Amino acid sequence: MSNVILKDLVKVYDKKKIINNINLEIKDKEFIVLVGSSGCGKSTILRMIAGLENITSGEIYIGDKCVNEVHPKDRDIAFVFQSYALYPHMTVRENIAFGLKMRKVDKDTIDKKVREAAEILDLGEYLDRKPKQLSGGQRQRVALGRAIVRNPKVFLMDEPLSNLDAKLRVQMRSEIKKLHEKLQTTFIYVTHDQTEALTMGDRIVVLNEGKIQQADTPENIYNNPANTFVAGFIGSPQMNFIDGNILGIGDYTVGIRPEKMITGGKIKLEVDVDMKELLGSEQVVYFNIGNKRSCAKLDSEYKVGNKIEISIDENDIYLFDKQTGNRIYR
Repeated sequence: MSNVILKDLVKVYDKKKIINNINLEIKDKEFIVLVGSSGCGKSTILRMIAGLENITSGEIYIGDKCVNEVHPKDRDIAFVFQSYALYPHMTVRENIAFGLKMRKVDKDTIDKKVREAAEILDLGEYLDRKPKQLSGGQRQRVALGRAIVRNPKVFLMDEPLSNLDAKLRVQMRSEIKKLHEKLQTTFIYVTHDQTEALTMGDRIVVLNEGKIQQADTPENIYNNPANTFVAGFIGSPQMNFIDGNILGIGDYTVGIRPEKMITGGKIKLEVDVDMKELLGSEQVVYFNIGNKRSCAKLDSEYKVGNKIEISIDENDIYLFDKQTGNRIYR
């Protein structure tokens, strides 16, 4: 079993709780994504699981074993970092095999495992090249290969695609998901990119200031956000937040997704377009509602300076408590 359990996990730096009583159970073979803005604690949690960061209090279990006092090399995990961390003087073959050689694995086993990893990652023709002869995507696949040959219980990935260009990131997202399906083991993936989170995770854990805001499927995170932080963080452009009194809904914070700002709903508002962004077949227009900056994703052409009527269907409205930010269900 390669489930991972975090119990009352706390990390304190300079008398401040960076990780604040995290409780999370990651299932065997699950692909879980930790997402949040810079400084939310997601990478710290990953490093604590790996044993690279000391725990102030709480417990970490990998399988059925508490690993608090277990050395990183004995935790049966593989860590893929943001930087590829490849040895420039070694070939791809030697880079992939390096960890096994350090563990005194016999040569035949190493050769077999390297060939298998190269086949999975489509690196066969590059085994005798040096890292400088590879593209960014190929180097990241080599880093993944070095992890695969370990045959770990758990893969830990810390922003592994952040150094790639947009096209390669899309390609590598797909390759990592396929890799997870082939290996059938547990993946814990850290990113600040909500698109990566929504497209890759079986579940997403949204973090803010060292606390879990919501842990759920991508569909529920997007359609049923627990609070204004989750609602505002997940979604592009982000959810509009408007004073409910302006819409005649009462003393709430009202949330509306930009794609739900339409023409034809029951609640109507006239707004002045002061900025627009063209996104191929659709555009995002920006305007103010009261003192709140808002936007709508529309498929019609509008110009800056146009007055347009935005309408909202009641079923597309989210209500949040003004004080706590928590979602109010109705």
